Amino acid sequence: MIPASGDGLNIVMAASEAVPYAKTGGLADVVGALAIELTKSGHYVTLLMPGYRGPATGESRQLAMRLSIPVEGKPVDVTVEEESVPVTGALHRLRVLFVRYDPYFDRQGLYQQDHHDYSDNLERFTLFCRAVLEIVRDLIETRQEKIDVLHLHDWQAALCAVYLKTLPYEYKGLERLKVLLTLHNMGYQGIFPGQQFMKMGLPPSLFSPSGLEFYGSINCLKGGIIFSDVVSTVSPTYAKEIMTAEYGCGLEGVLASRADGVKGITNGIDVTAWNPESDPYLSAKYTAADLSGKQVCKRALQRELGLPNRDVPLLAVIGRLTFQKGFDLLIGVIPELMSLDTQIAVLGTGDRHLEQQFIAVKARYPDRIGVCLGFDEGMAHRIEAGSDMLIMPSRYEPCGLSQLYSLRYGTVPIVRRTGGLADTVVPFRPSTVKSRCATGFHFIDASTDSLLSVLLLSLHVYREPKIWQSMIHAGMKADLSWDRSAKLYGDLYRALQRERRES
Repeated sequence: MIPASGDGLNIVMAASEAVPYAKTGGLADVVGALAIELTKSGHYVTLLMPGYRGPATGESRQLAMRLSIPVEGKPVDVTVEEESVPVTGALHRLRVLFVRYDPYFDRQGLYQQDHHDYSDNLERFTLFCRAVLEIVRDLIETRQEKIDVLHLHDWQAALCAVYLKTLPYEYKGLERLKVLLTLHNMGYQGIFPGQQFMKMGLPPSLFSPSGLEFYGSINCLKGGIIFSDVVSTVSPTYAKEIMTAEYGCGLEGVLASRADGVKGITNGIDVTAWNPESDPYLSAKYTAADLSGKQVCKRALQRELGLPNRDVPLLAVIGRLTFQKGFDLLIGVIPELMSLDTQIAVLGTGDRHLEQQFIAVKARYPDRIGVCLGFDEGMAHRIEAGSDMLIMPSRYEPCGLSQLYSLRYGTVPIVRRTGGLADTVVPFRPSTVKSRCATGFHFIDASTDSLLSVLLLSLHVYREPKIWQSMIHAGMKADLSWDRSAKLYGDLYRALQRERRES
């Protein structure tokens, strides 16, 4: 049982994915790493997530409880499994609870199959959210635990706030529970046909412009924003951007109506897993003081991708191949890049049209471009280590992780000035070069001309060894750990606790 008192707070986190258990993108990395860092900081963390298909990771899971959850007015029997995870440097373990209901979660994909969303995603995550609240109730009433904050992540968990605040008669004893909702990407809101609202078991009055209704549809994220006590997002710049029509994805008015605004806390990375001094995926290790191993990694990557071992700039592309990420802009400048004697390494999956375009340019330039469709953790590490530059031309980017990994591995990021990319990459300018704090390159317009201009600049600077080495060193020495971010989340939790006591 988690202690009910002490310096550490008791935090329950709910998310649809977290490493090492389930992952489709950066959300999983952030949730998994944050849970661990909070545990290291002395907080007592319970992470709740669906029990997806796949073998248990780490220690064997134990049956924790059985629940009956209402789905469309009928009770559904759910089991909850528990895993206790040791955390290096922490005085106690991280507790992970898995909501098991195989008809909903024992599937090939987390949210979709063959690029198509599951038709019952609303029912799946409605069940998950109602189970989260029942688990919290059990922790409080049966295990006598004092839960300080319920921390929700993205639309899949956002409905917890809606049920908690609009059905108080169903969740007696949880009325004073404070809720934080973190928005990882406004592009994913959990939008479903309005005709399905009756499936949610919520009062009909909530299907209105002041509730979950969104242009005739259900919007789960909107509900979470309205009914959470505090809303945060994953970088200070993105927190400002989503208040505008360009980045708010239709919810800018809802966000702006919150008197307390949106808190921006920049993500960190797992600096133990992403460490060129000890990375088991690399053919050679290296440090900022001795970069000779990075050249070995570059040669090994060229061989792995079937590219000639040549001393030319090797540019990396890692991530979801989608319109949001701006990789169509890169496709548009590849002929010019090829004329400048460069190589490109691509790792990712996503939009089929973009995948086909990368396959086509690979066929056109077989000795200049290497393409790996899909996701391979080891390959991601090897590309970060073996490349000279990383290209992130995102149209919007809440925080971004690839540029942080690149800084850590001495690979200079070239990014569009948006969201977390603007917050984490210090741009090449005369003043930043003079002060030796420049770590990468920014461009502003989401256009091929703007991208090509910054690529030409970066390739020119690449030929200036002293300046390039200074940028590499500045990036590798930056503090990219979760320590600072976890402290800011801790401050946010404590502010919620003060508010709770005062009320």
